Amino acid sequence: MDQNHHAQALIPVRHGATALNLAGMRCGGDLDVPLVEVGRRQAAEAGTRIRALQPSVGVIVASHLQRTRETAEIIARLLPDVGIVIEPAFAERRLGAWNMHPVADTQSELEAGATPPGGESNEDFIERIAGAVEGLLSRFECRPLLVGSKGVARVLGELLGHHRRQHLANGEIAHFDLSALVKRNAEVCQP
Repeated sequence: MDQNHHAQALIPVRHGATALNLAGMRCGGDLDVPLVEVGRRQAAEAGTRIRALQPSVGVIVASHLQRTRETAEIIARLLPDVGIVIEPAFAERRLGAWNMHPVADTQSELEAGATPPGGESNEDFIERIAGAVEGLLSRFECRPLLVGSKGVARVLGELLGHHRRQHLANGEIAHFDLSALVKRNAEVCQP
């Protein structure tokens, strides 16, 4: 894999588990909940796997939500000299009235594209994440690690044209080649 390919790679990791995750309940970006002990262990295990990556991660990006910040901090303790950048735009989709309800109760509505009462539309969520990714382009030379949610990983996959939904388990690491997205953005910016 050449250096340019690495420069356009993004490594997302889903935050460690929260009590709501373990209970199978919805937990959107409008809820700020902490990790539970198993989530802290998942973050440490992810950090150990990330520490072994070559080339190594140069910066950790996380949303302002406690679950992503705490996961990022646990990982950073295992990666000497790697800083954390907080980017609120990478927060999970705001789910309004669907928060703290069983995932199964709203899954069909979510998949059909419904907007949760008092929540964020899928279109607005995608636009927000796309803007955050565009803002992250300047950090690709640092090989960023993005600590986010399952919904953020799903949108990243959609932005890259993946036909299969990206479902990350808590603490799971993925790899996204953003070279096509970088190229599309460069073409849009040319006169």
